[in-house]
Amino acid sequence: MTHAHATLKKEIDMNTTDARSFPPEFLFGAATAAYQIEGAAHEDGRTDSIWDTFSRVPGAVINADNGDTACDHYHRYQDDVALMKDLGLQTYRFSTSWSRVQPDGGPVNATGLDFYSRLVDELLGAGIKPWLTLYHWDLPQALEEKGGWANRDTAQRFRDYALNVHDALGDRVGVWTTLNEPWCSSFLSYTAGVHAPGRQSKRDGLAAGHHLLLGHGLAIEALRERDASLELGITLNLTVAKPVDPESAGDRDAARRIDGQFNRFFLDPIFRGTYPEDLLEDVAGLGLEDHIKDGDLAQISQPIDTLGVNYYHGELLSDQPAEHPLVGEAPTSRPTGSPFPAADGVYNHPQGLPLTAMQWEVQPDGLRELLLRVNTEYAAPAGTSVYVTENGAAYDDVVAPDGRVHDSDRTEFLTSHLGAILDAIDEGVDVKGYFYWSLMDNYEWAWGYEKRFGIVRVDYATQERTVKDSGLAYADIIRARALPQG
Repeated sequence: MTHAHATLKKEIDMNTTDARSFPPEFLFGAATAAYQIEGAAHEDGRTDSIWDTFSRVPGAVINADNGDTACDHYHRYQDDVALMKDLGLQTYRFSTSWSRVQPDGGPVNATGLDFYSRLVDELLGAGIKPWLTLYHWDLPQALEEKGGWANRDTAQRFRDYALNVHDALGDRVGVWTTLNEPWCSSFLSYTAGVHAPGRQSKRDGLAAGHHLLLGHGLAIEALRERDASLELGITLNLTVAKPVDPESAGDRDAARRIDGQFNRFFLDPIFRGTYPEDLLEDVAGLGLEDHIKDGDLAQISQPIDTLGVNYYHGELLSDQPAEHPLVGEAPTSRPTGSPFPAADGVYNHPQGLPLTAMQWEVQPDGLRELLLRVNTEYAAPAGTSVYVTENGAAYDDVVAPDGRVHDSDRTEFLTSHLGAILDAIDEGVDVKGYFYWSLMDNYEWAWGYEKRFGIVRVDYATQERTVKDSGLAYADIIRARALPQG
């Protein structure tokens, strides 16, 4: 048993009193993504994804970090699953790497698929429910060179990839998520240029957004035909967009535009089979209409069983500048620019809330508000279950002299957002589960290894894992199935 495991087993014996209970079927989990943790970037047939290529562009990633080794999960997955079991996780959300399963987007790589088969078996053996995400941003570079998500053909190729993964894992994995945060893999990636592949084109961002949604719909239909018992869905990163001054027409319009291109660009086609009219007006002349073919919206609006909500912070918006005129998320080492095709002149204002190391404001009540809105307007009418599939915070962790990581800020973040979920449940939202982001510190995209989100610390030089105090607190919450008060 490692030091981290021994410490954890001691800590989770703590008693919980005066607590708020979670529903009996509520699932507690944690989430990761393939490129961020696996490493083994060129082993067993895997070839470059767009993130391998992007990380080699000078200035694209802080410190020129890459995912070649990351957390070495590819070789250490058994120990990592044992750690999950010690934490008491009931479910684990992971992604498969398209570049490992189909190198260069070509024929199936049996060796690459076998890794995920072994991972699934290890999870099941530990009593942990596998929650599979097919696409967490690592498009094969060879497909990017054929146009990437701006090319309609990529949606069809995604459908084929989904079926190939199902061939190997469909007998043991019951929950399938098509896409993680298509807002990031379209607008941050093809318009703002701060994520791979690093394009800066409003037209390409809109094309990518539509084709990602089309790929989602094609995969949902194909997987449903394969096995009607599967739980199928998508994960969206959503926000609460509010005007600085509700009486200001300009501020209200700024909030409307961000809500349209952050939230409704994805929610409305999936649940209503249409793009919002005001959004279409916002982006008129930028080519979105050229990519919407007959039958696309019906394809995109295939019924789904699960909606994953990823939430980190909200937005307070105006048409007037603030101290930091930034909408969206961009590391300082990259050009900023708005990731929204029609959000020029929209400014994000600070709300005076505590900040994480990402300079994101900590706004737990925004999660309650978001869950209530999404459930009322979209999920509940469609009979779709809602899960919080990502929620977490980066802080500048240090290892104390006692060998522990005393991350009280992260513990407070975790408990306050779990409290917001219980508040939403009290208001009638049937939230089915929560996945903390992330299980362990990892490659944080364009921030490289500078930002640590994990409840488990990773020493990247030695690959030693240490459960942080936040992880111990989460384990105690899971054990008690209740949130301590006071």
